[in-house]
Amino acid sequence: MKLRAGILPVAMLAIAVLSSPAFAQKTKSPPAPPAAVLPPSPAPAPAPRHVDLADLLSVAGPFHTFLDYLQKTNVLETFQSKANDTKEGITMFVPKDSAFAALRTTTFANLTSDQLKSLMLYHALPKYYSLAAFNKLSSLNPVATFAGSQYTLNLTDNMGSIRIKSMWSNPKISSSVYSTRPVAVYEVDKVLLPMQIFKSDPPLAPAPAPAPADAKSSDDAPSPASGKSASAKAKAGSKSASHRAGVSVASYLAVAVSGGLMMLL
Repeated sequence: MKLRAGILPVAMLAIAVLSSPAFAQKTKSPPAPPAAVLPPSPAPAPAPRHVDLADLLSVAGPFHTFLDYLQKTNVLETFQSKANDTKEGITMFVPKDSAFAALRTTTFANLTSDQLKSLMLYHALPKYYSLAAFNKLSSLNPVATFAGSQYTLNLTDNMGSIRIKSMWSNPKISSSVYSTRPVAVYEVDKVLLPMQIFKSDPPLAPAPAPAPADAKSSDDAPSPASGKSASAKAKAGSKSASHRAGVSVASYLAVAVSGGLMMLL
């Protein structure tokens, strides 16, 4: 009993010590180590800049006719979608306004909407090609276009002079309008004319009439009749002068002879 009586106060004292704030502070767990500082993540790469084909064609050159047909047939949307594809891209052959003007207006006015759309698609390849790549590309002739596997072109590269041959035309690339992956736009001097659309060679537009001659200049120019008259007058004047000279010489001789006679007498 005495042992139990002595243990009880000791137990109570231990409980009091353990529950005291001072003891709790001493036995407090050590602080956690500071979190590791990670380096800042790199900024995301900027999105590739897409070329606006409508803006490019409207300011780069006289391509208004071609651009109008692209918009009319909604082919511009197809080309623009491919121009935004950074993996494959697009190569376009763009005729100048003068190339369309060289053909009769009925050449395009008589086409159906599907034919006109195929004609526009025929002017592009579904992949980006730089000028340097045409030498190798020409060995793969015929090359399929956007219009389909039946609408093909034959490419030739002769010492840097590149021609794009279709059935009824063989234009050459006259300049590089824009060539940065994934978009290449090349100017050509003729419209590409496939046999799938044109069964015969389309006629050319009539040559412009010559400008009328200047009426004033024609009035100033001597007519053939007036030229003859002037020539006749010149000849008559020459004869008259010769006659007058002959008469004067004869008169002088007569005076000289008469004077000599007078001296003899």
